[in-house]
Formats: sequence, C-alpha cells, structure tokens
Amino acid sequence: MLDSTEYTQTLQLSAQGMPGRPLLALTILWHPDPARIGEQFVGDPGTLEVNRYAPLFYRPGQAGLPLGHGTISRDPVRIARGGDGDGEGVVVHFPATRMPVELNGRAATGPVRFDAADVARGQVLTLGRAVVLCLHWMDCLPKHNPVPGLVGVGAAAIALRDQIRMVAPTDIPVLLLGETGTGKEIAARAIHALGQRAQARLVAVNMAALNESLAAAELFGAARGAYTGAQERRGLFAEADGGTLFLDEIGNAPASVQPMLLRVLEGGDYRPLGATQDRKTTARLIAATDQDLDTAAFNQALLRRLEGFALQLPPLRARREDIGVLIVHLLQAHGALPVLPLELVVEIACYDWPGNIRQLSHTLRRAALLVQHGGTPQLEQLVRLTPAPAGSAARLVPAAEAMPARAPAGPETPRRKPSDISDAEVLRAMAGNEWNIQAAARDLGISRPTMYKLLDAHREIRWAERIPAEEIERALAACAGDVGRCAELLRTPTESLRREVRRLRESV
Repeated sequence: MLDSTEYTQTLQLSAQGMPGRPLLALTILWHPDPARIGEQFVGDPGTLEVNRYAPLFYRPGQAGLPLGHGTISRDPVRIARGGDGDGEGVVVHFPATRMPVELNGRAATGPVRFDAADVARGQVLTLGRAVVLCLHWMDCLPKHNPVPGLVGVGAAAIALRDQIRMVAPTDIPVLLLGETGTGKEIAARAIHALGQRAQARLVAVNMAALNESLAAAELFGAARGAYTGAQERRGLFAEADGGTLFLDEIGNAPASVQPMLLRVLEGGDYRPLGATQDRKTTARLIAATDQDLDTAAFNQALLRRLEGFALQLPPLRARREDIGVLIVHLLQAHGALPVLPLELVVEIACYDWPGNIRQLSHTLRRAALLVQHGGTPQLEQLVRLTPAPAGSAARLVPAAEAMPARAPAGPETPRRKPSDISDAEVLRAMAGNEWNIQAAARDLGISRPTMYKLLDAHREIRWAERIPAEEIERALAACAGDVGRCAELLRTPTESLRREVRRLRESV
C-alpha cells in the first residue's frame, strides 16, 4: 500500500508532460464513517475500477484506504477515459450485481457517457445506498493549504486558498468577485488573518447600506458643524488605520464617494467633511461585489485601483466535489453533526444552490433541527425549489441529458407527506405506472428518495436483489421473457428487476 508521500510522487510523475490534460478524480461526499468524507482518488488511468477494495482514497499526509463498506460489491464500476467529437470525456459502466447504484439520484443502468463539460460539473455516484462519490476533474494535485474558514478539497478551493495565502502578506488592494453567498466576507477575513495586520482591526461596512447624503461622513469622518447638527466624528478609514477596511457590496457605493475612494487608494489621503486639512490612512483595502463592475455605472478608474489583485470565488455548483466536507464543516459550526438521511445528502449534492454556501448553511441548520426532533427531512421541505431564472444552472439533477427522465403525462401532483400515503396507494401507483419508480413517485406527489423508503417498508413489494434467482427465472419463463410483465408478476420495480436479470445472464 502506498503512503501519501509515495502517492503524491506517483501523481506528479503521471501528470508530467500532459499540459492541459486534467486528472480524473473521485471524492468521497458521504460515507458511514464521517472521517472518510473528503478523501480522494486522483490519477490518470485509462480505466478506473471502483469496488469495495480499490482504488485507495487519500487525504494529504495520510495513508490511503479503500471504500471498504460491506454494501459495495467486489465487482467494479468501470470508469473509462475516452475521446469524443466534443473533446475528452468518460464512459461509466455499471456492474451486474445486487448492489444498488445511482447516478445523480437515479437508478443507474449503463453504460453512460459524459463529455468533458459534464465531468467538470461533477457527477454524483451512489454505491450500495451507503457511499456517495463525486466524479470530477482535478487540474492540480491535492494539497494541504489551510486557510481559516475556507473549506474544500477540489481544484477550485485549492487554487483560491493558494491565491489568498499569496496576497495576504502584502498591502495590495484586493477585489473579491463572486455570486451572493460564495463566502466573500470569509475570504476577506482570511486575508486579514493571514497578513501582517492580523493583530489590528478589520472594519467591515456594507456599502449598499450607506445613506447617500451621509456616506462621505461615514467613511471619512466629519468636523464639528460640517452639516446641520454634525458633531466631530471619526470615519471608518480612521477606525481601520493600521488594519484592514473591508468594503462589501462595493458596486453599490454612492457615486458621490467613488472619486474620494479613488484618491485614498492612490495616496492614502482623504479629508473629513468640513475639515481644513487632509489626513492619511494606512488601512489596507479589500472590496467585494457580486456585480459586473465593467458594465455597471461604476467609476472605472476606481475599479482599476481596487483590482490590484482580483480573486474570483467560484459558485458552489462549480465545486460539487466540496459538498461533503462543507456539510460536515457547516453542521459542526452549528454545534451538531446529526446523521442525515443518505437520500437527502444525494439531493443536496445534486442541487445547484443558487444561494451558494449561505443557502446551503441555512438549509443544513433546518435539516439538523428536523432530525433532532425525529423528522426525516427532504430537500423540497428545506428549499424553495422554484424554477431557476434564465441563465441559471440551478436544478436537482445535473447532467440530466445523460439519463433522460420520463416526461410527465399531465400537471404535476402537489407534494404529499409520506405518512399520508397508504400501502394500498403505493401498490396502485406502481401497478399503474408499469412498476416504474419515478413515474409512481410523481403520481403520488413525492420525491424519488421518499418513494424508495415507502418501497423498502412495503410488505408486498420486494427488490429484485432479494428475490431468489430460481423464482425470477420461473417468472421470466411464464412471461416469455417480458421484463415488464415479470415485474408486475413479482411485484418488484422494473429498474431493480432489469439489473438483476442482467446480472443473472452475465453470471451464467
């Protein structure tokens, strides 16, 4: 077994001479042993075989371990790199075993091809209803480069932390760019904490909250009598002198103060309202925005000064491989690490999170509360799953084109509570939808993960993996090999039966 140092050296050798070719990666998003979450396999195999015993998953500085869980088959899932017309992608082949396999929350049958862009978005693979993996690219090697508050094991998180560690010891102004909820203020505080001013104050101000008429006084201070009723006051630049001033929502800075901010950035000089002399500040400036300041009505000379060092914070949908370690980190920050249902973890991993980490944090807080009170949270209870705005990638199942869903026959049924659904209704829904789980769930007004739970608990419905092979063979013979009719006869989901029949045929 390779230790972590030998593994890294092997990776470095495999990555040499391949400019622009990303490494294939599997990251553990969820595991019955929470300590395994975030471990990775990263390499450049022609074909990667994933089973209970291989490959080894590593964390920087630690020895590798296989997935190891007893529900994972010895027969591997095969992931093969291969070119196609649009660039390099991968093909995933699923084993003919009793092990349930899901891809992006759906029962998997293969092979399934993903192009390079699909892999870049991250594909969620669930094995044995116990372990959740993310298939993605890595364009850098795993490394331990901690930065306060910024969690993640993927290439985007590693690169962001590298840049923060590089710019933090300097006095260069930093402009943080990113969607709402991506952690811009956390990044600003990390830059301050890792810099030479860590012992001084960090003063934060939301520029969108500044009153237009009093913005200059808030920032630069005012002399007594500078305006009606004005008392002498220190501004935020004076408060942050020797430390760091964080200007959040800089795109909403009142137009009247933008030239004043430019002057401060150019030489450190400013004049309080009503004062007769300039003052000087040594405050370091960090600004943040979720706007495109190049096209906004924003002082472009000020923008050029602010972006002394621009840092782009990636949206959560672009770093799906970090979902597992973020769940653990955020739940621990809320003071608890409850046992979340696997189905919820898969839904969380597949969702595109328009509100990014902030939205994920609030959702997990609600989920933890429900679990603590004996509930079984589902994503639709925790997040308003409204249609995504134009241009947004938000959806429950990424890369859905790789595994097309059956179109609904009519208007969608309102969501129902699982406790309101009887065994008879479940049986009728399955029988009325050719024993197709997704269609039956839609008719009942519940999610697919909830449908799985109802099927597991049903006294008359069985999974094909639990039906004796001889009984399946007799039923197939009676139905002339028609799997659909056989599923009805055996009262088992069609997807489950197809997997089992394929396994039986391949094992002969």
